[in-house]
Amino acid sequence: MLYVKNDGTQLWFCSRRCRVYMIEHKKDPRKLKWTQLYGQQRRS
Repeated sequence: MLYVKNDGTQLWFCSRRCRVYMIEHKKDPRKLKWTQLYGQQRRS
């Protein structure tokens, strides 16, 4: 699912759930266990 912000930034989401958490609830994807970014800083 493609989401385009007013400034032209494109954000790709795998589902509506991901979009709602990121855009409407302003959650950090690095802190949600079901996202791909979770724990990436520790692994690298």
